[in-house]
Amino acid sequence: MKKFLNSNHLKLIAIIAMTIDHLAWLLFPGFQTAWYVVLLHVIGRLTAPIMWFFIVEGYNHTHNLKKYITRLFAFAIVSHFAYCFCFGISFIPNSIFNATSVLWSLAWSVVLMAILDNQKINKYLKILLFIGIFLITFPADWSCIAVFAIIFMNKYKDNFKKKMLMMMVGIIMYVAVYYFCIDHFYGLLQLATALTIPILYFYNSERGKLNLKYLFYVYYPLHLVIIGIIKIIVYGNIKLLF
Repeated sequence: MKKFLNSNHLKLIAIIAMTIDHLAWLLFPGFQTAWYVVLLHVIGRLTAPIMWFFIVEGYNHTHNLKKYITRLFAFAIVSHFAYCFCFGISFIPNSIFNATSVLWSLAWSVVLMAILDNQKINKYLKILLFIGIFLITFPADWSCIAVFAIIFMNKYKDNFKKKMLMMMVGIIMYVAVYYFCIDHFYGLLQLATALTIPILYFYNSERGKLNLKYLFYVYYPLHLVIIGIIKIIVYGNIKLLF
C-alpha cells in the first residue's frame, strides 16, 4: 500500500488537531462529556504521538545534536510562559500535574536518548540520570510518559509495530495515572491517541515541497498566547486545565 503522507502533512495534522483541542478547553472548560466536546478532544489526541515521532526523527537526523537540544530547551522555556498564560496556570510550578508544556518533556527526552546512546557513560549513572529525568519531567503535560514513549520509539525506530506497541504501553500508563489522579472519563479518552497509528503508518519519510522546519516552533507558543488573550477577554484569568 502506497505511503502518501510526508512530514509536512503530519506536522499540519498535529497543528490542526492541537489547535482544535486547545480551543475545546477554551470553549468548554473543565471535563465536559457532551459528545461534541469529547469529539474535539479525541481529535486533539492525534497531536502528541506525532510530536514524539518527530522528536525521534529529529534526534536521528540532526546534523548538530547540541544545537538541536539547545533549540528544544529554548522552545520549552518560551512555551512554558505561553502555556501557563493560556491555561491560567502559575508561572512558578506549584502542581505535580500540567505545570508546564509537553515541550519540557520533549527536550529532556532528547537528552536522555543521547545519554543512553553514549557508551562512555557508566550504566549505573545512566540509571540514575534516567530516574532523574523522569522525575523532573513528571509535572509537564503528558508527564514523564512522553519521555518513556520517545526513548522506546527510538529504540525500535526500525520496527514500526514494536515502536507503536511501546508508544501504547506508555500511553496506557498515562491513562492509569490520569484515570486515578485527575478524571476517570478523560483518563480513558487518552486511549484515542491510538488513532494516530494508521496516520504514522502512511508516513513516507519525505519532507514535502515546503520547508516547515520552524513552523511548529513559532506556532505552538503563538497560538497559546492568542487563546490566553481570548480567555482573559471572555472569562478573566481562570484555569482551563485542572
